[in-house]
Amino acid sequence: MVERRIVDDMEALLDKLPPRIEESVRSRENVDELLEVVLDLGRQAEARVPNESVSLGANEVTYEDLRHVIDRVGNFGEDNRAGVERTLHRISAIRNRRGDVVGLTLRFGRAVYGTIRIIEDLIFSGKSVLLLGKPGVGKTTMLREVARVLADDAGKRVIVVDTSNEIAGDGDIPHPGIGRARRMQVPKPALQHDVMIEAVENHMPEVIIIDEIGTELEANAARTIAERGVQLVATAHGNTLDNLVMNPTLSDLVGGVQSVTLGDIEARRRRTQKTVLERRAPPTFDVLVEIQGWNVVTVHPDVTDVVDRMLRGFAVSPEMRESDGEGGFRVKRSEQPTARTDLRGVETPRRREPPFPAARDLELAEIEPPKTTHILPYGVNRGRLQHVVRSANAPIELVMDISHADLLVTTKNYYRRKTKALRDAEEVGKPVYVLRKNTTAQLEQFIQAITRRQGHAPVSVEHVDGAVQEAEDAAIRVRKGEGHVELNPQGAYVRRLQHEIAGKFGLASSSMGKEPVRHVVIFRR
Repeated sequence: MVERRIVDDMEALLDKLPPRIEESVRSRENVDELLEVVLDLGRQAEARVPNESVSLGANEVTYEDLRHVIDRVGNFGEDNRAGVERTLHRISAIRNRRGDVVGLTLRFGRAVYGTIRIIEDLIFSGKSVLLLGKPGVGKTTMLREVARVLADDAGKRVIVVDTSNEIAGDGDIPHPGIGRARRMQVPKPALQHDVMIEAVENHMPEVIIIDEIGTELEANAARTIAERGVQLVATAHGNTLDNLVMNPTLSDLVGGVQSVTLGDIEARRRRTQKTVLERRAPPTFDVLVEIQGWNVVTVHPDVTDVVDRMLRGFAVSPEMRESDGEGGFRVKRSEQPTARTDLRGVETPRRREPPFPAARDLELAEIEPPKTTHILPYGVNRGRLQHVVRSANAPIELVMDISHADLLVTTKNYYRRKTKALRDAEEVGKPVYVLRKNTTAQLEQFIQAITRRQGHAPVSVEHVDGAVQEAEDAAIRVRKGEGHVELNPQGAYVRRLQHEIAGKFGLASSSMGKEPVRHVVIFRR
């Protein structure tokens, strides 16, 4: 276990300050807590420490003071940022309309070892993790430690896409804070998405680290990387999951949001209005962490589930993790507010998710949960395959490691290459299914074949809706005076839904006959 320690190289940045300002900074008692020094033309210099800003003398900042720093720092990039070679410090410039520098922010960068113990289990799980939090809360510092731990402790091939040299520092040699991870610099911020794709295509990483996903192109690049089976750990603009879901540019990171008009039957079954919000696609990131501070985070361990619940107005209960100061952490469930604001800015009451009605004991005994097949997609569009699996309601889970897979699916083009991953799968006796093309039709045929082999034929949404409607119509007929109504034969899962419909109407029900003609009869109690 790495002892928590801080490496800050403060001297390298203090030496760049004008002498009178440097002397004032060094004279402060809490100089080790320094976050930034701010130099604005015509104003007093400021030092910023946690929860406080203090003046650094009565003299105003002059052009000469600014030039003193600029001459010792070097050229600024298109993002108006510069650095100090082989350190994590960052100098940002403010320019006037002529392009002259009239303000500087000198930010002290620190490598803080041991900061990710609170989320270490999530990082080592192999799942893609997205970090959110306010500026200055420590997202980049935590991201840097993630890169080091995965590269050094887990022995993975890690690539850091470093847009402003903030993760691995300025210069050609990366800061030791990222360990053995490799760093790819981005020549222009607008090209970050290109470098992200280049990283996965050219360098065969197992993990890609990205700081500040902020554009639609970068969100699309992240999805492309995730679909290739590479673990992503990234930060994004936004403080909470709610912010991200409401952000039209970045909501794709958590699956995106679309407005859907339901049919009458489905709207009645859900007990909702006909126009609802739904998740558009599988999330790019499996886990989302909201960083509250160095020692407190909020964790959403299943982004798919929590986004679905939020869009339907159900209360969510994320994990609150707090460091115990001894290398571990305490976990408790967070109580979310009772109301939320929807995408239109209208506050809507949160609904408690209704408890799933207990089916009749007879029906529960009949239902044997289908065995889940774990599939590793290799060279196959992961998002498209996930969509097919969910549409088919198939008992299939997609995994990212061959050791957790029951079988591997790939395409003919990839299979011909006989890559190490395919050879490893065959050596350990894992079946390899080869598709002619990476198309939705081919994926549907593959899922149907796997499902038939398991003996669990998927049930279509249309079939379930029709059976539910039949049960509702029968219940109404019994309520109006009929002695009993026999429904059409159904499988155990659909019969359970029909029993629930009878119970909601205050009626009794029973299953009659033997498979494959076993059916539900609804009658008065």
